[in-house]
Amino acid sequence: MTDLLVKSCGPMTTLQDRGRLGFQGFGVSPSGAMDRRALAMANVLVGNAPETAAIEFMNLGGSFTCEGGDLHVALVGAGAAMSIDGTPVPPQTSAILKEGQVLDIGHPRTGTFAYFAIAGGFAVEPQLGSLSFHLRSRLGGLNGAALKAEDRLPCRGSGDEREPMQLVVQPPEDGGAIRVMLGPQDDYFPSETICLFLESDFTVSPQADRMGFQLTGPRLEHAKGFNIVSDGIVDGHIQVPGSGQPIVLMRDRQTAGGYPKIATVISADLGRFAQLRPGTTLRFRAVERAEALAAARGLKDWLAALPSQLTPVRFNLTTEHLLSRNLIGGTVDALASTPHE
Repeated sequence: MTDLLVKSCGPMTTLQDRGRLGFQGFGVSPSGAMDRRALAMANVLVGNAPETAAIEFMNLGGSFTCEGGDLHVALVGAGAAMSIDGTPVPPQTSAILKEGQVLDIGHPRTGTFAYFAIAGGFAVEPQLGSLSFHLRSRLGGLNGAALKAEDRLPCRGSGDEREPMQLVVQPPEDGGAIRVMLGPQDDYFPSETICLFLESDFTVSPQADRMGFQLTGPRLEHAKGFNIVSDGIVDGHIQVPGSGQPIVLMRDRQTAGGYPKIATVISADLGRFAQLRPGTTLRFRAVERAEALAAARGLKDWLAALPSQLTPVRFNLTTEHLLSRNLIGGTVDALASTPHE
């Protein structure tokens, strides 16, 4: 079995997949990849199912090598770049990491989260059906922790299963206002506050992590106070506490909360929202259920079509490349195949 060795990485470099679903009633946060679009793209590039666990990088990159064989790898998300022994790998392109080579991943440049997938995934025991690491409960990850230098990740696949591939598509809806559905407690806010929420600019504050993104902007006044009987939370709920500054709840959120929720980011836009860096200005746009469902179906169809968008990497036919392909499996006698006159 081939192992991926961590030489260095940031403090919130974690294993993430679709998440730990079905346990929220027991107080277990679902966790999971912050940008499932980028996770799916990285996985498809190496032949995995879209929701296979990958390494999620938050703000910082890392350095890796492998032992015991080669690995087929890919990196997607937030403009992060990958190189092998100093040679850059083109964006949204998989590559073969040979045993002993050093793979470097730069920090995300255009967003916050990037995903590094390996063909076959990681041979790590899931907890409650998922490898996703949740910081506050210490569930998932590698031995209940985020990754760190000198960690060793056993891998199920190898680098000799497929040729490097590339994707030229971009995720849909990468611009414009973040779409929300009002509620479930929009009746806790006067109509003037609802209008202010939808017509104002908000900024992602530095207080943003996998649990929630604090926004700064105009103060949102409550009509019935800012305390409610605690009820269930879903990804994308926008709570408004007594400060009047909204908080968008993300993958590592709590399972119940007692602040009124003015709106909910639709599922199709949550990955795009997750990539917004601190200091980014945004607006919200209210949509009805029909548009939210259409957007969710559109994203699902886009993800399902990803394998059909793969194309083989076109190498330059250099001598070095031809020799590396082992095109001749044995020797031949040239004279024996030469016709005699």
